[in-house]
Amino acid sequence: MDKALIKGYIAARVAKELKDGDVVNLGIGLPTLVPKYLPDDVHVILQSENGTIGVGPVTPENKDPYHVVDAGGFPSAAAPGAAFIDSASSFALIRGGHVDATILGGLEVDEEGSLSNWIIPGKKMPGMGGAMDLLVGAKNVIVAMEHTAKGNPKILKKCKLPYTAVKCVTKIITEMCVIEVKPEGLVMTEYNPEFTVDEIKAATAADLIVSPDLKPMA
Repeated sequence: MDKALIKGYIAARVAKELKDGDVVNLGIGLPTLVPKYLPDDVHVILQSENGTIGVGPVTPENKDPYHVVDAGGFPSAAAPGAAFIDSASSFALIRGGHVDATILGGLEVDEEGSLSNWIIPGKKMPGMGGAMDLLVGAKNVIVAMEHTAKGNPKILKKCKLPYTAVKCVTKIITEMCVIEVKPEGLVMTEYNPEFTVDEIKAATAADLIVSPDLKPMA
């Protein structure tokens, strides 16, 4: 698959997981692309753990890097009707189960649904942020990431990097396939027709159960 198309392909498929009216928290990087692929009849409320409910698109007219930033510290904007709350209230909202879905990138995911996405030992990183709280507080945890890194699998039997949280992921969406995390293991429910099932299995270091209702990715 063309490398330049991968992130958009993943984001477009993730967008199909969201319903009108959902409260959604987006991680930095690839997840921030998801809103541009939402259908016209699906409107979500974007929540940022640093205290914004109703994050809007940044435009040349409203770009104000000194006053409104997202949880990653990047310029952000407030959509009409947005609200600003303090950090304690924001995390109470997350921990109270009021976020319908969080979409995060991943360094590694394992077959128990545990995620490592915040640090590579020895490298300077900005910190975990609100990821740990989102993973255990959101109703649905979707990991949106490329299937491999430099040819090495990112979906493992057991994460090797420090955990962000354990047994928390509900779905993994990559450029190769859609995987649901179930009690019996990782179940591939959709696949990208550009890859064969055997190629997807070879790129996955965890055991992958192929759903009997396997279908092409929409």
